[in-house]
Amino acid sequence: MGSHEFIKDDRNLDILININGELFHRNEAKISVFDSGFILGDGVWEGLRLHNGIIAFLDDHLQRLYQGAKALDLDIGLSKKELSERVYQTIQANDMHDHVHIRLMVTRGVKTTPYQDPRATLPGATIVIIPEYKIPNPEKIQKGVRLFTTHVRRGYPDVQDQKMNSHSKINCILGCIQATKAGYDEALMLDPHGFVATCNSTHFFIVTKGEVWTSTGDYCLGGITRSKIIQLCEENDIPVYQKNFSLFDVYGADECFITGTFAGLTPVNEVDGRVIGDPSERKMIPRLQKLYLELINRGLV
Repeated sequence: MGSHEFIKDDRNLDILININGELFHRNEAKISVFDSGFILGDGVWEGLRLHNGIIAFLDDHLQRLYQGAKALDLDIGLSKKELSERVYQTIQANDMHDHVHIRLMVTRGVKTTPYQDPRATLPGATIVIIPEYKIPNPEKIQKGVRLFTTHVRRGYPDVQDQKMNSHSKINCILGCIQATKAGYDEALMLDPHGFVATCNSTHFFIVTKGEVWTSTGDYCLGGITRSKIIQLCEENDIPVYQKNFSLFDVYGADECFITGTFAGLTPVNEVDGRVIGDPSERKMIPRLQKLYLELINRGLV
């Protein structure tokens, strides 16, 4: 499972999944083969994390979801408050409290025929909520992951805007496949100019001479965890820069790490066969991990 490796939990065999407001046992949870998401990847989604009964940064996630839906001219059909209530109702029905990852998916709805035109769609979006018990593999968080730079680029916004968290993830999937075939955990992806952009499912940072660098953000998803790490650096007088940098800077960095909703902040030990810094001398990564956990806990009170 690469950077998203988790501990198997048999409770997931009996979860209840919410489809358009109705709960179904996972074995009975189904959508139409005519659904826009299945036929075309026409939809938006969010990954959410439940901590002690509270979904971390839910407002930020819903803002991104609704902005993506608006860009697709997709009517979710629920207010943010109503959708938030539906997510929490699903969690409560499963009697879940902690260590839960939630996949919230919205597609344009059921097509009248397999065709891309949005007008060939019945009224009403499809909304699916899948909550699962998922504890990140602690070995990955402690020992780190390995990245491989893929030839697949993050493209220009006039081709497919990378800021949209859509179901259409083929470029990320192709990057992931290449990294996996090479024996690595995740793909590092460059922008059209050859600068570092992001990873196939996480965001990427380097630490050099006490400074934290990440990409300009021009060619990557507006990551929630990414934004929180930048915020924490600013609040704690840690120099942080969103800038262009190349693989030359990555290979020579003191520390590297990736961020995401699932695992928070995970060290990167190796990129393209180059060992990054000295793992025994890491100072920034444990500091930011501690600050991030404190930030989440502040949101739970």
